[in-house]
Amino acid sequence: MSTEAAEARSAHIRAVSVTTVATLAGVLAAVLSGSLASGAGDPLALAILVAIILVQFPAMKLVGITEEYSTKDKLFVSFMSFCLWFVTWGILLTTETQVF
Repeated sequence: MSTEAAEARSAHIRAVSVTTVATLAGVLAAVLSGSLASGAGDPLALAILVAIILVQFPAMKLVGITEEYSTKDKLFVSFMSFCLWFVTWGILLTTETQVF
């Protein structure tokens, strides 16, 4: 395998890993929001999302997924986490599902 192919594979694995962590973190934030927040107007739900987003960056560095984050990376992780949180929490609120 050439060096260029190995670098491309490494970049692809990093991108998939970051996307996976960001989306799963968004779902986790929604589940926590559904169990801890009192409803759609509760600011605790948004605080949970922000906390989960902020925890992701050092966690990914600690695990070794990435070494540095550009502004684009930070925006991507935040956007993906927000999108999955919004959709999942919306489903939980609409179906009135009790998580815990």
